[in-house]
Amino acid sequence: MGVKKKKGTQLTALTICHQDVETLRLSADVEGKNLASLLLRCVQLTDGVSQIQCVKQIVPLLEKVNKNGLCDPTIESSLDIIASIYLSLSLKNPLKKVLASSLNELPEFYLSKAIHSFTTRLQEELNTTDLYSYRKVIDNISSCVENFKLGRASINNLLKNVLHFLQKSLIEILEENRKFAGNHIVQTRLMNDLLVGIRVSMVLVQKVQGFQGNLWKSSSSPIWQSMCGLLSIFTKFLSDDDLLQTIHSTSGLAIILFIKTMFHPSEKIPDLVSSLLLRSVDCTSVPEWFLSSCRSLCCADISGSALLFLCQGTLAMLDWQDGSLGLSGEALLLDTVHVLFILNSEIKESTLELFLSRILASWTNSAIHVLKSSSPSLKDNLNGNSSIVGRLLEYVYTHWEHPLDALRHQTKIIFKNLLQMHQLTMERAELVTDPFFLELTESLLQLEWHIKGKYACLSCLVECIGIERILAVDKTIPSQILEVMGDQSLVPYASDLLETMFKNHKSHLKSRTVGGIWIDQWHETWVSPLLLILCEGNLDQKSYVIDYYLPKLLNYSPESLRYMVKILQTSIDAKTGQEQSFPSLGYCNSRGALGALMACLRIARAHGHLQSATDTWENLVSSARIKQGLIHQHCQVRLDTLGLLCESNRSTEIVTTEEMQWIQFFITYNLNSQSPGVRQQICSLLKKLFCRIQESSQVLYKLEQSKSKHEPKNELTKQYPSVSLQQYKNFMTSICNSLFEVLFPGSSYSTRFSALTILVSIAEVFPVLEGSVYTVYQLSHDIDVGRFQTLMECFTSTFEEVKILAFDLLMKLSKTAVQFQDSEKLQSLFQAALELSTSTKPHDCVTASYLLNFLIWQDALPSSLSAHLIQQVACGHGDKSAAVVETNTLMVIKCLMENLEEEVSQAENSLLQAAASFPMYGRVHCITGALQKLSLNSLQLVSEWRPVVEKLLLMSYRLSAVVSPVIQSSSPEGLIPMDTDSESASRLQMILNEIQPRDTNDYFSQAKILKECDSFDLKDLNFTVSKIDTSAEIKGKEGKTCDVTAQMVLVCCWRSMKEVALLLGTLCQLLPMKSVPESSDGLLTVEQVKEIGDYFKQHLLQSRHRGAFELAYTGFVKLTEILNRCPNVSLQKLPEQWLWNVLEEIKCSDPSSKLCATRRSAGIPFYIQALLASEPKKGKMDLLKITMKELISLAGPIDDSQSTVPQVHALNILRALFRDTRLGENVIPYVADGAKAAILGFTSPVWAVRNSSTLLFSTLITRIFGVKKGKDELSKTNRMTGREFFSRFPELYPFLLKQLEAVANTVDSDMGELNRHPSMFLLLLVLERLYPSPMDGTTSTLSMAPFVPFIMRCGRSPVYRSREMAARALVSFVMVDHIPKTIQGLLATLPNCTDQCFRQNHIHGTLLQVFHLLQAYSDSRHRTNSDFQHELTDITVCTKAKLWLAKRQNPCLVTRAVYIDILFLLTCCPNKATKDNQPVLESPGFWEEVRGIISGSELITGFPCTFKMPGLPQYLQSLTRLAIAAVSAVVAKSGEQTRNVPISFSQLLESAFPEVRSLTLEALLDRFSLAASGLEEKGLPALLCNMGEKFLLLAMKETHSECFCKILKILYHMDPSEWLPQTERCIHLTPKEFLIWTMDIASNERSEIQNVALRLASKVIAHHMQTRAENRDSIAPELKRWVQLIVLSCGDHLPTGSRLAAAEVLTSMTPFFLTNPHPVLELQDTLALWRCVLTLLQSEEQAVRDAATETVTMAMSQENTCQATEFAFCQVDASIALPLALAIVCDLLQQWDQLAPGLPILLGWLLGEDDNLVSCVESMQQVEGDYLFEKEEVNFWAETLIFVKYLHKHLFHLLSKSGWHPSSSERLCHLQKTASEQCHLLSQLFKELPPAAEFLKTVEFTRLRIQEERTLACLRLLASLEGKEMDTPVLSSLDSPAEVKPLTLPQTEMAC
Repeated sequence: MGVKKKKGTQLTALTICHQDVETLRLSADVEGKNLASLLLRCVQLTDGVSQIQCVKQIVPLLEKVNKNGLCDPTIESSLDIIASIYLSLSLKNPLKKVLASSLNELPEFYLSKAIHSFTTRLQEELNTTDLYSYRKVIDNISSCVENFKLGRASINNLLKNVLHFLQKSLIEILEENRKFAGNHIVQTRLMNDLLVGIRVSMVLVQKVQGFQGNLWKSSSSPIWQSMCGLLSIFTKFLSDDDLLQTIHSTSGLAIILFIKTMFHPSEKIPDLVSSLLLRSVDCTSVPEWFLSSCRSLCCADISGSALLFLCQGTLAMLDWQDGSLGLSGEALLLDTVHVLFILNSEIKESTLELFLSRILASWTNSAIHVLKSSSPSLKDNLNGNSSIVGRLLEYVYTHWEHPLDALRHQTKIIFKNLLQMHQLTMERAELVTDPFFLELTESLLQLEWHIKGKYACLSCLVECIGIERILAVDKTIPSQILEVMGDQSLVPYASDLLETMFKNHKSHLKSRTVGGIWIDQWHETWVSPLLLILCEGNLDQKSYVIDYYLPKLLNYSPESLRYMVKILQTSIDAKTGQEQSFPSLGYCNSRGALGALMACLRIARAHGHLQSATDTWENLVSSARIKQGLIHQHCQVRLDTLGLLCESNRSTEIVTTEEMQWIQFFITYNLNSQSPGVRQQICSLLKKLFCRIQESSQVLYKLEQSKSKHEPKNELTKQYPSVSLQQYKNFMTSICNSLFEVLFPGSSYSTRFSALTILVSIAEVFPVLEGSVYTVYQLSHDIDVGRFQTLMECFTSTFEEVKILAFDLLMKLSKTAVQFQDSEKLQSLFQAALELSTSTKPHDCVTASYLLNFLIWQDALPSSLSAHLIQQVACGHGDKSAAVVETNTLMVIKCLMENLEEEVSQAENSLLQAAASFPMYGRVHCITGALQKLSLNSLQLVSEWRPVVEKLLLMSYRLSAVVSPVIQSSSPEGLIPMDTDSESASRLQMILNEIQPRDTNDYFSQAKILKECDSFDLKDLNFTVSKIDTSAEIKGKEGKTCDVTAQMVLVCCWRSMKEVALLLGTLCQLLPMKSVPESSDGLLTVEQVKEIGDYFKQHLLQSRHRGAFELAYTGFVKLTEILNRCPNVSLQKLPEQWLWNVLEEIKCSDPSSKLCATRRSAGIPFYIQALLASEPKKGKMDLLKITMKELISLAGPIDDSQSTVPQVHALNILRALFRDTRLGENVIPYVADGAKAAILGFTSPVWAVRNSSTLLFSTLITRIFGVKKGKDELSKTNRMTGREFFSRFPELYPFLLKQLEAVANTVDSDMGELNRHPSMFLLLLVLERLYPSPMDGTTSTLSMAPFVPFIMRCGRSPVYRSREMAARALVSFVMVDHIPKTIQGLLATLPNCTDQCFRQNHIHGTLLQVFHLLQAYSDSRHRTNSDFQHELTDITVCTKAKLWLAKRQNPCLVTRAVYIDILFLLTCCPNKATKDNQPVLESPGFWEEVRGIISGSELITGFPCTFKMPGLPQYLQSLTRLAIAAVSAVVAKSGEQTRNVPISFSQLLESAFPEVRSLTLEALLDRFSLAASGLEEKGLPALLCNMGEKFLLLAMKETHSECFCKILKILYHMDPSEWLPQTERCIHLTPKEFLIWTMDIASNERSEIQNVALRLASKVIAHHMQTRAENRDSIAPELKRWVQLIVLSCGDHLPTGSRLAAAEVLTSMTPFFLTNPHPVLELQDTLALWRCVLTLLQSEEQAVRDAATETVTMAMSQENTCQATEFAFCQVDASIALPLALAIVCDLLQQWDQLAPGLPILLGWLLGEDDNLVSCVESMQQVEGDYLFEKEEVNFWAETLIFVKYLHKHLFHLLSKSGWHPSSSERLCHLQKTASEQCHLLSQLFKELPPAAEFLKTVEFTRLRIQEERTLACLRLLASLEGKEMDTPVLSSLDSPAEVKPLTLPQTEMAC
C-alpha cells in the first residue's frame, strides 16, 4: 500500500531571477563544492522534493567551511540569494519551513552576515507600493517571526519600518475593499488580507524583543506612533459593520493586547478595561493617546458585538494566572461576566450566540485560574450558591438543547468548569455530601432522558463526585440509559455517559476491594443490562447499542467478552432445548441470544479482542451457529454474523478456507434484501473482506517471493503461500460467478443492486494495474461475451441506480465493447438508443442516455456518424482517449440535435403529434447526459463546440416556446379537454383559449363532450373519446392509430420544460465562460448567460405546473451558484438585481402582473430561494437580511383598502425560506416575526391569507421544535421547555401573552354571543408544545405562570376542539408537583347541583382540563407511592363533591361522559402506581358511588326508543368503560362472590347500542387472548367461565360488523372443547354445520371478518382432527372446501391481512396436513397447501414472507422431517425457507410413496402451466403503449427463476437419489408435449422480435426469456426420466449464452 500525500500541501519548486542565477554561476567553483555551486544545483532542479534535500545540505556545508577556517568571498552573495529565495517562497510551501529550520542551525560566524542579507532583502519588500503584493509581504513578516532566528532578528532591526508598513497596508486594503463593494470574490480576498494583517500585528507585539523595553514608549517615537495608528485602525475595524465577524473578533483581541502593551502603569490596566466594558470611561483620567486612538470605544453607544469581542480580548489577552492582576483583576472578572449576561439577553444572531458561548466558557477557565489564589470575597461570589453561578447554570439549562452542536458543546465545558469552580471555593468539605452537588444530582436525575444536556452534565458530575452517589439514588440508571438508545439523536450522548460511568465505577470498585470479586458486581451493573437489550431490545435500539456502546465496553474491559459469551451460549442451549420439546416456542419474533452472541463476537474481532479467527471458531462459537446466523430470520443477526467474518482489526489477516465457504453460503441467500440499509451494509462488509484479501495477498506474495521452496509453511496460513493465493483466486472467481448468475431475466431490483454494487467493489479493490504489479485477481479475466451482454441488459432496468452501477462497472473493465460486439450489433445498439430517446415512456430516455454514453466512452459508435464532424482532433498519445471521447460526444450531440430540430419543427405544427410519437424531452435528456460525463473545461475542439452550444441554446428556447403555454395555463394539471356535461366543458373552454398553441387540430380549440352512458368507466375513457371524435387520433411511429390523452400532452410538456431547465443549468455549471468577448477560451458569452437567467426567471415566475417549476429551480440554482463565483462583476451582481426586481413586482401587486397568486405562489418562492441560498455563507448575508425584513413587513396585517396579493406572496415565500435547510441558522432571528405574521394572518377575512398563514405556521413549528421525533406529537421529544423557547425568541413572550389574554377575554365575555377567535387555535398549538423544566428558576423573567389563568379561560371556548387543545396546553404548563392542587382548584370552580345558572361549555372545558391533568399525573414516574396515594385520595374527595355531574341531574351527556372518564381514571391510577391489576383506591364510599352511578344509568334503565342527543356515543363508551372497571374490581376483590356486581357482562353484551357491546367485547377479548397465550397468571375468573354459549348466541344474531368480528375472535381464543359441543343445543347447528357456517363467512364477508372466520374454521378442523380421528372421512368435503379457501386467501392481489391469516393457519395446521406421516388429504390438496406456502414465501411483503417462514420452521421441527435439513428448530429467512420447503416436499413425497402422482404436479409448477404463453403475448401486444407510465413488472422480491432453479435442483436430486423411473404416464406425456410446443413457439416469438429487442421490447423479451428457462428446465427433467441427455445445457450461465440463451441460473450448492 502506498503512502497517500496529504491533500492541500503544494510542494512548488523554488525559482530565482536571471540576475541571481548569473551571480551563482560566477561564484560557483570548478569542483562544485562551495555554497554557490550547491545553490545553483538546487535551483536547476525542477522537483521540489529534490530541492529540499539540497537545502538541508546548506548548513553542513557552511559548518565544514567554517571548521576549515577558509574564508570564501562568495558566501556573502550566496547568503543574500538565500534570503531572496526565502522571501520569494509562499507561506505554505514546505521548502520555506525546511529552509528556516536549516538556517536556525547556521554557524555563529555567519549570523551577522545572514542577518544583514535578510534585513536588506526584507527592507526591499517593505518598500513595495503594489497593494496586491502586500499580502505576500505580510506573510513574509509572519514567517520571519515564527520560529526563525534570522527572521526575528531582521524584524527587530526593521521594527519601525514593519509597523509603518502594516499600518499603511491595512489602511489601503480597507479603502480598496470599499471600492469593490458588491464584488464578493475580491472582497473576500481583501478581507482575508486584513485578517492576516491584524494577526501578524499581534504576533509582532507578542514575540519581537523590541517591545520589551520602555524606550519606544515616547510619544515622539515612530514605533509608538505606528502602534497608536494601528490601535486606531483596530478600533475602526471593530465597529465597521461591512467587515466579517472574524475581523471584528480578532480586532477585539488586538485592542486589548495593544492596551496591555502600551498602557502604563500596568496595575491600572484592569480598571481601564473594566471601564471600557461598562461603558463608563472617564475621558479626563485616561491618556491622550488612548483617547485619540480609541475615542469610539469611550462612547456609551458602543455596539453589543463590539463589547462582546472586547470581553473576548479581555479574557484571552490578560494574564489571569496566579492572581497576577490582583484585586482589580478580580473586579474585572466579575464585571466581565455581568456584561456577558447583559449581552446574552440582547444577542440573537446565531454566529454571535456561538461567540458568546465560547467567551463564557473562556470566562469560566479564567475564573478557575483566579480562584486558585483568590481572595475570600471572590470565592463567596463564585461558589455554587452564588448568583453568578446560578445565572451560568441557567444559561447551560437554556442552551443545552440548542440546535447548534458547537454551542451545546460549550455548555458542557461551562458546566464542567462550574463544578471545578465550586470545588475550589469549598473549605475541605466532602464532595459527596455537599448540598450543592446533592441538589444538582437530584435535579438532573429528575429530568426526562430525552434532554440531551442531561447526559453531558451527568457525565461531568460523575467525573467530579463519582458514580456511587448516582447509583445509590437509582440502581436502574444503566438500564434507563440503554432504553433510550433506540433514538438515534440521543445515542452518542447516552453512550458517552455510559462510558464515563462504567469507567468511574470500575476504578472505584478496584480501589475499594481486593482480588477479582469486584468484577462480578461490575458485570451485573453494566454488562447484564446490555445483554438484555441485545437479546430482547427493538431493532434500532440493538443496532445503536452495537455500534456505539458495545465497542466502548469491550475496549475498556476485554476480559468481559468471555463472560458475555458464556452467558449467551448457555441461553442459546437452553432455548434450543425448549424448542425441541415445545416447537411452538421457536416462533417468537426475537433475535435472541444468537444475535447477541454474534454482535459481541463481531465487535470483539473488529477491535482486536480476539487473537485470531481460529480462536473464534474453535473456542467461542461452533460452525453450525455461524451458518444459523448467516441465514437467520432477522437481518441484524445476519449482518452481525457477516461482520464477524469480514471485519478484522488487522487489514492483512489471512482469510481462512472456512470463512470463504461461509461467505459463499451467505451470498447465495442474502442478495435479495429489500432494506436499502441492509444492502448497503452487506456491500460495505464484503468490500472490507475484499480489501483484506487484496492486502493479505500482497503479504503472501512477498513471502512466496522471499522464501525458498524448501522452507516450511508459513505460520499464518498453516500452508504454503502459493496455496493460499490460489484459494483466494478460486474464491473470487466463485464469488463473481455467483454474482453474475443472479443477474438473470426477471431478477429483482434488490438482487441486481446488491450484485452490481459488489462487482463494482471487486473492480475497485482489484484494479487493472499496469506493469508488473502483482494482484491476486482481476475481474476482467472472468468477463466473457455472455456476461458483457448481461451487464448491458442491466441498462433496461427501470431503476436508475442499477443503470449507474452497470455503467460504472463496464467503464472499469479493461475489455471494451468492440471486443465483444460486431459492427452490426453496435449499429443496432445505436439505433435502439435513438429510438428509445423518443419513447413516450419517460424511463426509456434514461436507458437511451446510458446506452449512448456507453457507446461514446467505448468508442463503439457507427462510422456513419463521423460525417457530423468537420475538424478532427490532433493529439498526442497521452490524451488520445480523452480526445476520442470528446469527438464521440460531439458527434452524438450533433446527431441528436439534428433529430431534435426536425421534431421541434413538427411540434410547432402539431403538439399532439409530438406527444404521441416523439416527445422531445428524451433527446434533450440524452444531450444533458452526454455533456455531464465530459470534462468541459479541457475541450480541444473549441471552434466546433461554440456553434453547437449556440444552436443548443436556441433549440432549447424554441422547444420551451412550444410547450410553455400548457405549463403556464391557469390549470395545467387539470388540462383534460373532455368532460361529461356542457357546463364543465364551458369552464374548460377558458383554459383552452388561454393556451392556444400552434396546432393543426381542434384538441386545444374546443372542449370535447362525451356522450351520456349508463355507466362511466375511467378505464374506457380513452377508447370512448376516440370513438366520438377521431380528430384526436394520431398516427404513431409504426403507423398505428393511437389515442392522445391529455396526460400524454401534459407529460410531454412538463418533462420537456424539466429537461431544458436541467440542460441550461448543466451548461452554466460545466462550460467555461468567456471572460471578455474576444477571448478564445470560453464557450458561453456574458450575453448568453444573461439570456439563460431571463429564461429561468420567466418560467419560474409564470409556470404553474409544480413539476416544471421545481425542476426549473434545480437548473436555476446551478446558474446562481456560478454567478456568485464569477469574476465578472456585472454577472456577479445579476442575482441581486433579479431579487430587487421581483420584490418590487411583488410589492406593487399590479393587476397586469403575471405572477401566480394561487398554488402557494407557484415558482416565486423557488426563484427567491435560489437567489438567496446561493449567497456566500461566509459573508454578511445582506441579501437575506434585507429580503427577510421586506417580506416580514409585507406579511403583516394590512388595511382593508390594500390588496392582499403581496401579503399572500410574502407568506408563501417566507414559508419556503424557513424550510430551506441551506439557510440554516441564518433565518432563526426572523422566526419570531414570522410566527407573529402567521398568527395575525390567521385572523384575516381573506381565505388565501389564512391558508398561507397556516402553511407558514406549520413550517415554523417544525423549524422551532424540530422534525417530528415520535408518533405522539406532544411527547416531550417533540417539545421544548418554556425557558429555552422564550430565551431563544423573547419577543414572542409578550406577544403570545397579549394575544392569549385577548383571546381569553373574548371567550370569557358575558355578551352571550358565540365568539370564535381564529388565532386561538394557533396560539394553543404553540403553547401545548412547551413545558416547565425542573431546572427552571422561580425568579425567571420569562416565567410560564402568567399563561396558566388565560389557558384555563380558553377552556370555556364554544368550540369543542379549542377546549381540548386548551386542556392539553394546560398540562404542559403545570409542574407535576403542582397538578393535585391545580385539579382541586379546578374542581372547586365547578357548579353545585343547586346552582341555577351555568354554562355546559364552561363545565366541559374545566372537566377536560381536570381529565388531562389527572392523566399526566398518573403517567408521571417520579412519584413515591405514599405521596401518590395521599394526593389521589384528596382528589377523590373533591371529585365526590361534584358527583352530580355524572348523574341524570346533569342533562348534558358530553359533560357527563368526561366526568365519568375522570372517575374511570381514578380507578386506574392506583393500578399504575402499584403495577398490580387490583384497584387499591379505598376512599370511603368511592366504589359505592361508582356502583350507584352505574345502577342509576341508562345501561340499566335503558333509553327511550327515539332518544337522540349530542354526545350519546361518547357517553355510552365512557359509561361502559367505568362499568367494566367496576365489575373487574369486584371480581378481583371478592373472587367467586358476584353479589355486589352493579351490572354483568351479559347485560352489557345485550345492550342495544353497538358502542357498549364493542367495548365490552374488546375487554373480554383481551382477557381471553391473555388466557390463551398463557400470560394470565391467575387464569380466567369464574364470572367469565362457561360463556361459550353466550358468544354462540351472540354470533348468530349480531349485525354490527365490528362486534361480530370480535365475537369470532373470542371464540377463536377460547378452547373449542368448551363451546363446540354446545352448538347443537343453543344454536341448532351440529359442529359440522357450524364449520360450514364459518367457512361461508370466510367466503363471503369483508377482509377482517373473513380472516378471523378462516382462523376459527381452521381451529374447529384442528379440534376435529385431534378428537375424532376415526371420523375424518365425514368432513372430507369440508376439508376440500377449506383447502380451496386457503388457496384463495394466498393471492397476491389480496390484502396483507388475508395472506397473513392464511400463513398463520398453515403454520397451525402443518402437523395435521402438511407433514403428517399418514396424509389426511388427497395428494393434490396437500400439495396445493404446500404451493400456498411457496407462494407466500415469494410475496412482495416482508410480513407475509416472515409468517410463511414460520410454517416452514414448524414443518422442519416435526419428527419425520427434522432430519431432512440441517436447520431444524432454527429461525431462518424466507430466502432459504423457499429451498428448505421444496426439500421437505420432495422428502415427504418419498416418505408417502407418492412420487408417481406427485411428480407431474411438481413438474407443472416448474413449467408454469397456469400461464398461457399465447394469451400472455397477445395481451402484451394489446396493452403496449396504452399506459404512459407502464413499466416492466416491478418485482422487489419474487424471482420466478429462483423458484425454478430450486425446484429443478431438488427434483433432480430426488430422482437421482430414488432411482425412480415412471411407467408410461398420460400426465407426463402431456407435459412433454406442452413443453415441446412451448419451446417451438418461443423460438418463433424470438425471431419476430426486432434487433436489440432487450432494449426496445424489454417486457416481452424478459417474459419470453423466463418462459424459455422454465421450459428447458422441464424438458431437462423429463429427458432425465427417460434416461436421455439434452444437448442444451440447463442451469448454467457459462456456456455461450449469446448463441443458445440457456438458463442463467446459479449452480451453487446449497446446504438444504
